[in-house]
Amino acid sequence: MKGFLNKVKGSVAGDKKEEMKAEKAPDTTPRADVVLPKGVAKRRGSMAKQQRAQVVLKELPLLVETPMQKREALFKQKLQLCQTIFNFDDVDSDIRGKEIKRETLVELAEYVNTPAGQKIFTEALMPDIVQMVKANLFRTLPPQTEDFDPEEDEPAMEPGWPHLQVVYEFFLRFIVSSEVNGKVAKKYVDLPFISNWIDLFDTEDPRERDYVKTVLHRMYGKFMSYRSYIRKAISQVFFRYIYETGKHNGIGELLEILGSIINGFAIPLKKEHLQFLEKALIPLHKPRSVALYHPQLSYCISQYVEKDPETICTILRGLIRFWPWNSSSKQVLFLNELEEIMELCRGDQINQIQNDLFKLLAACIASEHFQVAERALYFWNSEHLCINVLSQARAPVFLPLVFGPLSKNAQGHWNQTVEGLAQSVLKMYMEMDINLYDKCSREHGEKNRTKDSERSAAEDKWAKLEAAAIANGLSYS
Repeated sequence: MKGFLNKVKGSVAGDKKEEMKAEKAPDTTPRADVVLPKGVAKRRGSMAKQQRAQVVLKELPLLVETPMQKREALFKQKLQLCQTIFNFDDVDSDIRGKEIKRETLVELAEYVNTPAGQKIFTEALMPDIVQMVKANLFRTLPPQTEDFDPEEDEPAMEPGWPHLQVVYEFFLRFIVSSEVNGKVAKKYVDLPFISNWIDLFDTEDPRERDYVKTVLHRMYGKFMSYRSYIRKAISQVFFRYIYETGKHNGIGELLEILGSIINGFAIPLKKEHLQFLEKALIPLHKPRSVALYHPQLSYCISQYVEKDPETICTILRGLIRFWPWNSSSKQVLFLNELEEIMELCRGDQINQIQNDLFKLLAACIASEHFQVAERALYFWNSEHLCINVLSQARAPVFLPLVFGPLSKNAQGHWNQTVEGLAQSVLKMYMEMDINLYDKCSREHGEKNRTKDSERSAAEDKWAKLEAAAIANGLSYS
């Protein structure tokens, strides 16, 4: 924190020359450059008062130079000053006013960064603290353009970040302070405040999302009675993203918070937590931009499995249901997740879904994309899977399903790695149980001969139809 504040102060000091030039030059800056709500004429008068407060601030002493008995009143005046909102879209407007506000914010953040300074977090000042945070942070976020692609396009950075960053640092110090009683602070950091805070996750600026994530995690720990509400609010964000908009910038950050929250769930898991897994987390595999947050999602899923192994079947069915057949890169991600989950499976759990699971594995081995086939074949490189899932005891169930794709790849694949892996897997089962291997080979040969005969019969029928059409004078093309 000290390093951050020193950096900000250094930036302020570096701008002194510009400030001196601005003071010497005649002030031609219009005073109406503060952002005003449309259609609310009365707010213009209040903003004018805030502008005059900037002039008064120049004559105010620093907090550290003020007697202790007067600091709380001065602190309140500075908080009220920092509620002034400037238009950062116009870089040249009211440069002096923006610097005054930033210097004041840095002074407040530095002051409360010490144990002695945090004693000023009294209930009398909490309304002004929360109001200052609301005024600066709770705003309408600019909408994304229709052609915005988060995987390729650069995010739009917040122009007002020099002020927002210090506000976030200040409020973080407020939340984590031992001087702030959670029961008292709840009067001002209420449920609408929490709801508005979660809305900030949709900002495009990754720097802001990181602060929003950190502070929300701290609020989750400080306000225990808000925990259920926070989880429900996050699930609502997921529902809108999955089933309505398909766009949201902060899904990854929300999942990072949930990973820590899930890790703290008590065992056995409550019905509410199981419903959250089934209705909110698993369907997050469905959206097209799942690759952006898949590592965080996979971590949350694995946390559920470690907490309650009985959730494995529900998770695997969900993975199979939302399998991204049209995207090879996403299939590789899903295969990584599938392997992690299968390594935590018990034998009786595999029995419940083994047919669907091994059919999926066979389809991946048969994939036209070499990376999907290669990743599926690497399952047999896992010692745990070979012992517990792909074992000799279970081979009569899955080997007939995967033998065809394995045999096809082993007999000749343009990618040498895929061909070599397939040959190694077949060799392993041939040495393990030659009778089963021969049986699967015969059945596979019979299936191929049956398919060939069916194809030949179909071709003969089409040839007869073509000949009959020509005989009746019908054109055939």
